Amino acid sequence: MKRLCSLLIYLLALYLPSGAQESGDSLEKVLNQMDKTAANFHTTQATFVWDQYSKVVDTTDTQKGKVYFRRAGKDTQMMAVIAEPEKYVLYGDGKIQMYEPKMDQVTTFSTGKKADKADVESFLVLGFGGSGHDLLKAFEVKYLGTEKIGAVETAKLDLIPKSAKVRGMFEHITLWIDPARGVSLQQQFFDPTSGDYKLNKYSDIELNQKIPDNVFKLKTTSKTKFVSPQG
Repeated sequence: MKRLCSLLIYLLALYLPSGAQESGDSLEKVLNQMDKTAANFHTTQATFVWDQYSKVVDTTDTQKGKVYFRRAGKDTQMMAVIAEPEKYVLYGDGKIQMYEPKMDQVTTFSTGKKADKADVESFLVLGFGGSGHDLLKAFEVKYLGTEKIGAVETAKLDLIPKSAKVRGMFEHITLWIDPARGVSLQQQFFDPTSGDYKLNKYSDIELNQKIPDNVFKLKTTSKTKFVSPQG
């Protein structure tokens, strides 16, 4: 399950201290805007920069590209197009498919159980079409104030997973939400043991624009090899 969520990112009870009514009101406004965005959500596309920091060697691996989301009925589909090395990561129908053109190989990971599928999709829509108040069902959410990302004064939220299984993957998650649009401009995922983290940055975000169906299809060849690792 950890590998499934890492691919997607490699690729996304409220605690209030005494006297924090203002923070509570600010959080409520952010969650309400995310709710509004979720209610009208059909598609999102954005440019991304994904940084994977490894503490033990003190290095950062960076990948850049485009990511596309769309809602298909009750399900969410995602395609990440990674520029270098060229790679395509497609999520849909309860499975993740990673196509590497240089190897001409598609590796498929199934989410398996319904609960695992729900966990994967909850990470997929963090700040991209997910309801704000739904966050409170899966996370303890704390409002950390505002922080400027580019020209946008974002609302900074910290999420601590309520599920022990999810806490085994990520100790906590920080989101930087554009309060006007209810979408995340940055996401940071913290490993619970290693000190590693993933920092995802998004720009050129377009909401509810038409995305061609073929964007959500892997452009394989007649010689493409398909593999499905176990475990």
